[in-house]
Amino acid sequence: MKLFGQCPYVTTQKLLSGKWAILILHQLDGQTKRFGQLQRDLGEITQSTLTKQLRYLEEEGLVTRTVYPEVPPRVEYQLTEIGQEFHTVLEQIEIWGDKYIAQLKTAHQ
Repeated sequence: MKLFGQCPYVTTQKLLSGKWAILILHQLDGQTKRFGQLQRDLGEITQSTLTKQLRYLEEEGLVTRTVYPEVPPRVEYQLTEIGQEFHTVLEQIEIWGDKYIAQLKTAHQ
């Protein structure tokens, strides 16, 4: 996409284009989690999808993956510094989402 890395809206849309991206960032917001814990917390995500999404977020510099030299290996995920900057966006998404849910409830009554 030509505007990726130039336009903030296009860049953000591309980074968050995966169905699970925002939810993964939310799960890692202020926390370090192992793969299995992330998968449990996300619910319906498959192992394959979570692996792909984490790899993408890692490649784009939003998530860091730490492998500990243990048997069995322990792998942990956390947000990078720029990933942590997404916290304020997550807060605003929650506020807006709650308002929209309230509107939906009002409209369906």
